[in-house]
Order: sequence, then structure tokens, then C-alpha cells
Amino acid sequence: MTPQVNALADLSGTVVLAGAGKMGGAMLSGWLAQGLDATRVAVVEPYPSDEIKALLAKGVQLNPALGDIGSVAALVVALKPQMFREAGPQLRPFAGSSTLVVSIMAGITIAALTEVCGGSVVRAMPNTPAAIGRGITVAVADKNVSAAQRGTADALLHSIGLVEWTSDEALMDAVTAVSGSGPAYVFLLAEELARAGVEAGLPPELATKLARETVAGSGELLRRSDLDSATLRQNVSSPGGTTVAALEVLMGEGGMQSLLTRAVAAATKRSRELAK
Repeated sequence: MTPQVNALADLSGTVVLAGAGKMGGAMLSGWLAQGLDATRVAVVEPYPSDEIKALLAKGVQLNPALGDIGSVAALVVALKPQMFREAGPQLRPFAGSSTLVVSIMAGITIAALTEVCGGSVVRAMPNTPAAIGRGITVAVADKNVSAAQRGTADALLHSIGLVEWTSDEALMDAVTAVSGSGPAYVFLLAEELARAGVEAGLPPELATKLARETVAGSGELLRRSDLDSATLRQNVSSPGGTTVAALEVLMGEGGMQSLLTRAVAAATKRSRELAK
């Protein structure tokens, strides 16, 4: 069982957030909502958004000098993976040999993070529903991460949704392909369902609303139900009915199963390439 800090307010030291884009910003909002003192957060971001700048009034430090930060409780790296090799070495002064380093960058391995940043590394992959506190993150810890550090990482990641831990880093590329990239697949489903509705004769505004609410409502039903997704699908499908007619297309040769298998394989491959 993963040890947890009782609350983020219990952390001793400053949390340094490197990269405050959409995901980094979502994490920061989650930390503050969970009670982390804004004055104990330092953001390293050369191009801060207006939302990040607004947090300065609450005490968040923006691009402070290392000497102004004090002890670092954790360095959270939320850079774009393509920027890491160039910008990563600038983060090394924030991480001592035993400092907790939490990365949410796709494809960047624990070994690469240790080489560039140092510290005790936790590699994690959240997804964009983190923006509303409904993300899911998978994390893996290096062997030198202590139980207390793992608890700190768990608390930081729990602020944006559910957290699952694995001991096998090799799974992280597939995790990235399924849940990290997964929201885009769902949004594409809503987009294409609306387009197909227009093709069937619906006004664009109505088609868009029907697709959006159908995807959102079905997702919420799936979350709340004790039934698995296959059973929920079958419950919508009356023999000889309209749903079965559509599913024969979606589940036929070259249909959704084949497409998603290929899509996840392509994303997994790209995640591995990012590590090189």
C-alpha cells in the first residue's frame, strides 16, 4: 500500500514546478485547492500564462533565484518532452542527490531523468481531465525513492485525480498511449459523431450538442456503474435494432477494434522514440 502524506499542507519545503502549461497549471491549481501554501510553490516558466501570473498575488514565486527558494520538497518536471534535453540541465541545481523529482513527461525514462536532473525520480503519466480534478495518473518509482518520498509524490499526483502505481517502467509507454493520449480519442469520437449527424440531416448545432452530451453522459454512466463497458454496450443493443445495425459497422472488419489497436500501437511507438 502506498504511504500518503496526510495533506499537501504537511509538506516541508518548497515544491518547484518546472513548466506551467496546461498540465503543469492544472497540477498547480490542484495543489492549491488541496491546501498547499502558495508561498511554498515556485514556478519555473519562461512564458507564464495570465493565469499563472495571477497566482503571484497569492504568493506563488515565479522564476525565483535558487537562493530564494530554500529547501526543495519536490521538483515536478512538466516540460514538453522535446524541450527536456535542452532545458532539463537548468533544473539540476534544484535537485540534490536525494531530492524527490516527479516527471510527467511522455517518453522520458527514469534513467534519462536521473542523468539530467539527478535526485530520486518518480515517473508519472497523467491525462488532461486533470484540469477538472478527474484525471488518472500511473506512476513508477526508481529504486532509491523512499516510502516517504513515494507518499509525497502520491499526494502531489492525487490532487488531479486517481493514481495507480506500477513497478514496471516498461509499461509506461503503453500507459501514455491509452490514458495519456486517450482523451483525444474520446474528443475525436464526439467530433466525428457530430459530423456524421450532420451528414444524416441534423442541424450542426443540434448534432454537436447531441454528440457532446452523449459522450459526456455515457462516460459518467460508465464511471458510476458497477457493470463493465461490454455489458453496458450490450444493454443498449436490442436484437435487430438500430444500435446493432451501427455496431455491425463499428465492430466489423477494419472497424473500431482494429483502428484503436493500431492507434495505441502508434502512440506507444512514439512514446518510446521520445526517450531517444
